[in-house]
Amino acid sequence: AGIALPAIATVSPAQAAFHIIKWSGNDVCQVWDESVPTKPWPDNYKAVSKPVATFDGAVAVKAHLMKKGVCKI
Repeated sequence: AGIALPAIATVSPAQAAFHIIKWSGNDVCQVWDESVPTKPWPDNYKAVSKPVATFDGAVAVKAHLMKKGVCKI
């Protein structure tokens, strides 16, 4: 039982990482939660930010990318 506890702690929501992804062809960006066990679909996107620890932080990064013109929405 003591071995399983650290494994659970390493995937806790508090440690989740978020990225801003940008869809090709329309410059729409969105926050993507890396703890989701699947990849975004369709796969015509790329990450345009470094990992961000919190959702609120990722939203702030997206707002900054919008001001710079990297993202339209």
